[in-house]
Amino acid sequence: MASFEYNRAWGVIFPVLFLISSNSPSWVLGAPQVPCYFIYGDSLADNGNNNDLETQAKANYPPYGIDFPDRATGRFTNGRTSVDIIAGLLGFDRYIQPFASAKGSEILIGVNYASGGAGIRDETGQQLGDRISLNHQLQNHLVTISRVRDMLGSDATAYLNKCIYTVGMGSNDYINNYFMPDVYQTSKLYTPEQYADVLIEQYQQQLKTLYSYGARKVAIFGLSVIGCAPAEISRFGTNGSLCVDKINSAVMLFNDRLKSLVDELNRNLVDAKFTYIDFFGIATAGLPVLRVAGSTCCKVQEDGMCIPFETPCLIRLLHAFYDGFHPTEIANLVFGARAYKALFSSDAYPFDIHHLAMI
Repeated sequence: MASFEYNRAWGVIFPVLFLISSNSPSWVLGAPQVPCYFIYGDSLADNGNNNDLETQAKANYPPYGIDFPDRATGRFTNGRTSVDIIAGLLGFDRYIQPFASAKGSEILIGVNYASGGAGIRDETGQQLGDRISLNHQLQNHLVTISRVRDMLGSDATAYLNKCIYTVGMGSNDYINNYFMPDVYQTSKLYTPEQYADVLIEQYQQQLKTLYSYGARKVAIFGLSVIGCAPAEISRFGTNGSLCVDKINSAVMLFNDRLKSLVDELNRNLVDAKFTYIDFFGIATAGLPVLRVAGSTCCKVQEDGMCIPFETPCLIRLLHAFYDGFHPTEIANLVFGARAYKALFSSDAYPFDIHHLAMI
């Protein structure tokens, strides 16, 4: 049985590995397709910004990072995140540094602003402690812009226009807000449809702000199957389904509106090139063989995070989730590779990140 599952897993993953190998010259030669890459997001992309914050949402301890060269850097997984994969496929020969520690000329290849527990709404994740909301991440980007201008002068604007920007927000607005009624009022104030509208309205303004700061090539990550996260299944149960259907249904409402927002932004903003990456579809089509629901690789605490210093599962290839919420590196490889170069036309709309970089 284990051998059968292993073979099925490789049947899904092999095309992705082939995709990466077919793009390997740019990785090896260190010839980036764009001058820089800026990353906004939550714990799915955080690579150390939360390490020195007073928060439960930090992953700078083993067994996180067990498969990463520098070990536990603050990434909420065993190895690389999806944005690490994307950076490599774009041709960068080093990882994009977190805002918390990026210095000097490092910022010219980009900055990672992502923060575990962060959301579109400022209050999202407040029960976890400190976190850097999307609004705050945008403020941090202004600091970076000022530094870039100090280095590049009048060439800074044109330089920043050429960069890739990825934004992946909203998961915590559901996990650590709407579906946490003991702490937040949003589920009492809004139906799932209304809440999706409220989130998209605020997200739209934030993305327009990013555009006003010079972003022209922006990939927006749709939310994945957060109702299949082991921690959510443990908390809510599934009533016979594989996942928590009410959560995934709410996420689909958000994603549908987000895809429409991409059309609106492209239509109304001059020279804007926004694209939508369908992480939900990628997960449901490509990851079930990795036991996408119900199984964690590391032993978890009550909050879904890995128990410090406990030994994780041996065959991490077969697990979609490392802890109660976050994907393993192999799942991140699937997400990142298919975001960069779509395996199916439905993976990205209207185009993938590779196409976005070439525009």
